[in-house]
Amino acid sequence: MDQLLAMRIFCAIVDAKSFTAAADVLGMSHSSVSRQLKQTESALCVQLLNRTTRRFALTSAGERYHRHCLDILSRVDAMTNAMSGEREHLQGALRVSVPLAIGTLELADWLPAFQSQYPDVSLTLSCSDQFVDLVAERFDVALRISSAPLADSSLMAKLLTSSDTVLVASPGYLAQRGLPSAPADLANHRLLAPLRAGQPNEWTLTDVADATQRVTLTGTFTSDAIPALFSATLAGLGIAAFTERTVRTELARGTLVRVLPQYRAGTHHYYALYPRTRHVNPRARAFIDFMATHYRQR
Repeated sequence: MDQLLAMRIFCAIVDAKSFTAAADVLGMSHSSVSRQLKQTESALCVQLLNRTTRRFALTSAGERYHRHCLDILSRVDAMTNAMSGEREHLQGALRVSVPLAIGTLELADWLPAFQSQYPDVSLTLSCSDQFVDLVAERFDVALRISSAPLADSSLMAKLLTSSDTVLVASPGYLAQRGLPSAPADLANHRLLAPLRAGQPNEWTLTDVADATQRVTLTGTFTSDAIPALFSATLAGLGIAAFTERTVRTELARGTLVRVLPQYRAGTHHYYALYPRTRHVNPRARAFIDFMATHYRQR
């Protein structure tokens, strides 16, 4: 058994939270991914996942194995990068398109480290939540956040991470309006809504038992820009939904507070997209690998 491949497949399953999504990212069939996991469990003589018809959860052994896999794969990737002179001495232009959340709210988390690691790469960053034509607009890489599987295209896609969407509000707002204890309580609150054409103006909240409840967004503020919703939430205008990764720093600082923490408002997947060519631009490959490592470590 190829142990490195087995570890990468296992990490892909955990990151994607789905056998099907992991298979898509790896370019494998669902049956191959499932068979590889069974072989890994058989070789280790432990059960790594508890499976149900709809979801799976890591066992305690699975959690330990996952931590070891991340550590080993990170070391292997670092060694590979260190052995590649081309990657150690990258230089030249790199054009990247990123969503507003990554290009603004998450920028300080990753850009300084990337520029420190690749000081001779000239990075041009375009921030937009609109899907761009990478080839026509001459982008090397696009990062995108999606709540649904990406549509078939001529682009290659690498799943970087997944993040639950959570409800948050400022302490000041909650002090004035009270902390909701159930989804029905949201009817008495200001709900800050994203403005997205063709999508329902509602949240679908899922609890730990996978039961769902729909909440219609009837707030007094909407915006098509995530940073605007973020600023409005910090300013105490109401309750909003963001990926946990987007608000992780604010939750740790206490400037935002989880609302209905037993519920999640869906899951969003972070992808790197790049043109389907035989030889990927080494600067693009370095950026994709850097972001994948960044999200694994956070």
